[in-house]
Amino acid sequence: MPRRKPAGAAPRRATPTTSLTDCPCGAGRYAQCCGRAHRGEAAPATPEELMRSRYSAFVLGDTAYLLRTWHPETRPATLDLTGGPRWTGLEILDTTGGSAFHREGTVTFRAHHLGTGGEPGTQEERSRFARVDGVWMYVDGTVA
Repeated sequence: MPRRKPAGAAPRRATPTTSLTDCPCGAGRYAQCCGRAHRGEAAPATPEELMRSRYSAFVLGDTAYLLRTWHPETRPATLDLTGGPRWTGLEILDTTGGSAFHREGTVTFRAHHLGTGGEPGTQEERSRFARVDGVWMYVDGTVA
């Protein structure tokens, strides 16, 4: 059954961090949150967990993790994050799928950033995820 936020519920939003005590995704402490996935200790159990770990990888510039968690059919050969925005916060707006019985899922999110000139901005996207050999992978996304 899709998990939806109740009408009028405030989205969860990460706040900018100055250290890796707090996870960039806003869901907990980095070492127990996205750090476990980044270190290869635990695969994200849901599309939302994968989305959060990928957001944190963008914040930290971890291109190896981003490529490793990208679906093999849509994965680019390389990924260059230089000159991109500085990511400052994440809101999860909606999720579908993600239980042990689902093979596909989506996460709609809003990522806040500062552009190269320091101007604030947001990127809203609905990302698609699929299981490959029991592991969630990012397939693609539609930017709103």
